[in-house]
Amino acid sequence: MSRAATSEKFDDNARRALADPALQGALAFVEANFPARRRAVVDALPEFDALRDSARDIKAHTLAHLDLYLEAWEARVKEQGGHVHYAPTAADANRIVLDICRAENARTVTKGKSMVGEEIGINEHLEQHGIVPVETDLGEYIIQIRDELPSHIIMPAVHLNRQQIAADFRRVHTDLPKDRDLDTAMALLSEARTTLRKKFLAADVGITGANFLIAETGSSVIVTNEGNGDLTCTLPRVHIVLASIEKLVPTMEDMAQLLRVLARSATAQEMSVYTTITTGPRRGEDQDGPDQYHVVIVDNGRSAMLAGEFRDMLRCIRCGACMNHCPVYHAVGGHAYGFVYPGPMGAVLTPSLLGVDRAGRLPNASTFCGRCEEVCPVRIPLPRLMRFWRDREFSRQLSSPVSRAGLAAWGFFARRPWLYGAVTGIGVRALAWVGRARGKFGWLPLAGGFTATRDIAAPQGPTFQAQWRRRAGTQGVAEHARTVPSGNPHGRGSEPQLTEPAASDPESRP
Repeated sequence: MSRAATSEKFDDNARRALADPALQGALAFVEANFPARRRAVVDALPEFDALRDSARDIKAHTLAHLDLYLEAWEARVKEQGGHVHYAPTAADANRIVLDICRAENARTVTKGKSMVGEEIGINEHLEQHGIVPVETDLGEYIIQIRDELPSHIIMPAVHLNRQQIAADFRRVHTDLPKDRDLDTAMALLSEARTTLRKKFLAADVGITGANFLIAETGSSVIVTNEGNGDLTCTLPRVHIVLASIEKLVPTMEDMAQLLRVLARSATAQEMSVYTTITTGPRRGEDQDGPDQYHVVIVDNGRSAMLAGEFRDMLRCIRCGACMNHCPVYHAVGGHAYGFVYPGPMGAVLTPSLLGVDRAGRLPNASTFCGRCEEVCPVRIPLPRLMRFWRDREFSRQLSSPVSRAGLAAWGFFARRPWLYGAVTGIGVRALAWVGRARGKFGWLPLAGGFTATRDIAAPQGPTFQAQWRRRAGTQGVAEHARTVPSGNPHGRGSEPQLTEPAASDPESRP
């Protein structure tokens, strides 16, 4: 798959993904393992839901006062000898990074995993100007040599099996013996480590992302399970941090609070193996570290989100839990989404970055089952935000004519409940009669997308609305009988004494 964004082709991407046996096997592993692992580690922490509330509040508070925290953080970075660069757009960020590299005559750049770096296309930009970027996270290194986008924000190469990776290593590492053993995961890891060690030592500049930026200390934080992040930010003479504006948190204590929900939600660990806090360049007494420390703060559309209805999306801490639990992601994987951010969080974030005209199909790729919101460690209302995008797509007439016609027809009947009930009642009785022999339908008009992969059960009994009215009527009669004193059908005087919900009880209101 090309690294170019293809979000507008989601439907075609999804069809190819569904027909890919190797991909389906890899996705089955995600579906079977990660939700269960997260559940186990969450159940072992009784205060996890309280921590989620705290994490949500920390992020919401920071976003509400982002200008103040950015100013405080910038002042602390400069006090520590670092440099801060603000990039309104992806092009600005690429230009700033290139200028820093050129000032150092850099030829090789090592990179830790950075989703913002993927978002702005920093690798391609550096390559176009004669600088070689080398991804050092194992998953990112694998997709780099395959020229692919990450298929997951935590596990970039989760869509691949061991045999595919071994074939790529043999194709790229031509200086190694052809008959070497690459049959085990350990052998693949050892080969990658050997190859990348030379890159670490040769790098002029190291680029990392940031899980958090701490206003209190002017520090950047990366959370990893590999030592590549530490080597990237300490061995080269220049360290560049790429971070988006929402990565700010007020204090070290806030960062520690967020760490308690991050690893549990992302990889089902109590803590990641490495939590690396970097504050400025090397000081005189330090034995290692860069001579220069630069932080590039990327906006790229986030200020508009901050001021609008998608503000809650900026609470995201990039754990990947939403996609680990999403039935659509389990079916088609990350590449079908056509951009850096897949799954439910990508369905909200990508239209904000690329525009709803290019990425409007992504919010429609949801069952609205709510599992994403249920597991989000900062309680982002992802289904509600996807619904906002659906509304915007419809209002701009970007959805297909068939879809718009179908919604218009449904709206006509929905505004006339009596007609809706009559038509659906006739339809249910007709389908029940036609399907009485087999009890199911392999095909129905206007339902080809559903019946292409499964049958539709023939209706049994009346419609839901009819059953609801019948049950509501039965319960109303029973309630009336319980509340009316015997011998007087209307209680005191002539007023019926039906039980009403207490006005002070909000849970009893409709």
